[in-house]
Amino acid sequence: MKPFICHTGIAAPLLRRNIDTDAIIPSREMKRVSKRGLGEGLFAAWRYTLPGGREPNPSFVLNGPEYQHTSILLAGDNFGCGSSREHAVWALAEYGIRAVIASGFGAIFHTNCIRNGVLPVRLDESEISALAERVQRDPQNNAVTIDLQQCHIRCGDFTCDFFLEEGAREMLLNGLDPIALTLKQRKAIDSFEQARRKEHAWAFAPLEECVEGVLP
Repeated sequence: MKPFICHTGIAAPLLRRNIDTDAIIPSREMKRVSKRGLGEGLFAAWRYTLPGGREPNPSFVLNGPEYQHTSILLAGDNFGCGSSREHAVWALAEYGIRAVIASGFGAIFHTNCIRNGVLPVRLDESEISALAERVQRDPQNNAVTIDLQQCHIRCGDFTCDFFLEEGAREMLLNGLDPIALTLKQRKAIDSFEQARRKEHAWAFAPLEECVEGVLP
């Protein structure tokens, strides 16, 4: 994954509460067998005028010219609730969203974000409202900076700190998915396997050495 160290980008306010994963990526948009192309279906029910169509809805925030190239989403409480579909995070990531700022997240969605390189930031609703107010004055010129090393956010005269669990922070800072994080312990894993093979050699005996199902 691409490491998340410090990111500056356009932020779009979508301050609705309880935006579930079906709203983020409707089930009808999950027709592909890979992650590619899911960004087109992001918020499809709101982003387009007709179900299954691709005519932009001019009233939806991400379609506004002032929010082009949005990479940070300001959201309401309980963002990503509902089903556990990982496609929701894949769609956000492919669209270009690097971080979602909300006062709360669906638990599985929060974990999926960490595992796919999208930073979930929890702030108080009052802080999100203050940040959104500054962004809306001029979104293209009031970019938001999120510094994960310092766990700090700034936008003009607005600044605040946030907290992220150390394990999740390490994964994002270093661009590690769960497999890559496990492989950091490769030497210890190899050492354990070698010791186990010596102590329990019978468990690793080739099948041809077995006689009538009994190991030597």
